[in-house]
Amino acid sequence: MDVKLKRLFEVTDNLIKQQFYMNGSDIIIGRTPEISIKIKNSGQIIKKFENLFNENLHYFLDGHYMKFFKPFMIIKGMDENHISEIYQDIQIKLAAMHGTEFDVVLMYTIVVSSLTANIREIPFNDSLQEVVVRAKNQSANLSKKQIQNELEKLFMVNDKNLSILSNLSYIDVLAESFNYLNTARICKIQKSKYINRIVDLVMNSID
Repeated sequence: MDVKLKRLFEVTDNLIKQQFYMNGSDIIIGRTPEISIKIKNSGQIIKKFENLFNENLHYFLDGHYMKFFKPFMIIKGMDENHISEIYQDIQIKLAAMHGTEFDVVLMYTIVVSSLTANIREIPFNDSLQEVVVRAKNQSANLSKKQIQNELEKLFMVNDKNLSILSNLSYIDVLAESFNYLNTARICKIQKSKYINRIVDLVMNSID
């Protein structure tokens, strides 16, 4: 295999799995491996996701970034607007690098990071909205702002429940996108458990 291609495949693998997946184990981890959950078929799902990058890498190498991004519309929540935003973001970053020596690995790292961050953000925001809904159900007097302030505090201390919820939301949306519906159901059960834990943390903090 071409050395450059091999390096780019490694970038894909590392960036997708870091602080998310324990290699070869079907285990989803949080920001650190101290909190981990076995999710059946997660390895297969992540492999399919990785293949989306690797199979379309030629578009990236030819500078056809929009063609590289298009196949990711298979991921639930990713529509043309999101793809356009990511494309514009990449164009700005490319322009900022203008005049520097072009490093294909660095550029590809920026592209993969931007794409995965956007794909992760949508389902995690949905999960955080569910935290707000459940917290308000427990106490009608609570304002959305109060709940969000408590969530901010949890983010500031890198709360392990938030990091695993983020990753469960991520694997859930990938499972749905690649039609692993049983796995998605398991993810939703686990997500609900951690949403409830975060609600408890929020409520106890406000009390």
